[in-house]
Amino acid sequence: MLDIKMLRDRPEEARERLATRQGGDEAKVSEVLALDDRRRTGLAEVEQLKARRNSVSKEIGALMAQKQMSEAEARKAEVRTIGDRITALDQSVAEAAAARDALLLTIPNLPHSSVAVGRTAEENPEIRRWGAPATFGFKPRNHVELCERLRLVDFARGTKLSGSGFLLYTGWGARLERSLINFLLDLHTREHGYQEVAPPYIVGEHCMVGVGQFPKFRDQAYAVQEGLDTGTMGRLYLVPTAEAPVANIHREEILPEKQLPVRYVAYSPCFRAEAGAAGLGTRGMIRVHQFDKVELIKIVPPETGYAELESLVANAETVLQRLGLHHRTINLCTGDMGFASAKTYDIEVWAPGQGQFLEVSSCSNCEDYQARRMNLRYKTEGGENRFPHILNGSGTALARLFVALIETHQQEDGSVLVPEALRPYLGTDRITG
Repeated sequence: MLDIKMLRDRPEEARERLATRQGGDEAKVSEVLALDDRRRTGLAEVEQLKARRNSVSKEIGALMAQKQMSEAEARKAEVRTIGDRITALDQSVAEAAAARDALLLTIPNLPHSSVAVGRTAEENPEIRRWGAPATFGFKPRNHVELCERLRLVDFARGTKLSGSGFLLYTGWGARLERSLINFLLDLHTREHGYQEVAPPYIVGEHCMVGVGQFPKFRDQAYAVQEGLDTGTMGRLYLVPTAEAPVANIHREEILPEKQLPVRYVAYSPCFRAEAGAAGLGTRGMIRVHQFDKVELIKIVPPETGYAELESLVANAETVLQRLGLHHRTINLCTGDMGFASAKTYDIEVWAPGQGQFLEVSSCSNCEDYQARRMNLRYKTEGGENRFPHILNGSGTALARLFVALIETHQQEDGSVLVPEALRPYLGTDRITG
């Protein structure tokens, strides 16, 4: 969440930066500050009342020692009145604090000053491109045709099992998916310096709040119920991304500064309900409810946050370069960036069969926004407790990587040439069905 001290000291700056997101959240700043003022005013009055109560309590002792009982009783009545007022104020302060903090959870992060101001994805600046689109001496097939011809994915039976938006990988398709995951994990651990972790695929609500998934995206989550106990519904959720568990690994901890930077990589399936989302009813792998992803997480001192973001993007770009896939990197504008992010780069891979770029990685620096929500701090060498920057990035996401790979490397005879970097994992240089 945002730093309440920053909102108190620089409310206009916060409003201006929030306004660039085009979501109307700048109006909430005044509401937060009003609740915060109510809380602080109440606390100040409580302290004054406690001081008065202590003073009167001392007077009672002196009056009783002097046998002035009627005056002592009057003071006792005053103490009771003060106590009642303190109780009422304590409740008011607690209510104001709870309302303030609940409202803070609904306000997105402030965009970094380097982020372009814009309203939609059409205004996202392109940073760079790598390679060139694949060319063919024949009419290329799309991924649905290739998957059916080579029996890589059984779309009909996937739907039969779980409904639209779910995939059943088969044969070489299942092996290709597994090979891609292993390739990604090995690349990031062996060459990019990340530590591999294997997180739970179900997390508590507090983890979803910590990374900013909740409360805003609660309608896109799969809630879990334990057996027939309806009272447990919503305590746990299927992960929408490994970011949810991995970024929370050190929640409510104070790390020594020498432990930073922390760099984790994790594989997980990702589950997204995306109720009402367009495209989920169509055949194919572009938009699905369950997909695999290898996630990159960094916890770093604020001073290195943006240098670490650039290296995070480079790590994800390396994946596509090793697989020989044409791609571009864009910087999301203020109106298109994610809720918790201060700055985000998206990496989009070219899919010839779709005739368009597909997002396969989103790399963000959330600055201290998530760290505050999960109360994760680090202790400096000088003994100061500070909030670190938390970064996340897809390193990368499937099934769109799968789509781009088979569409880019398809051959005229309907087979798919396997990129050299992937051959040791798949055990072949060509998929022929």
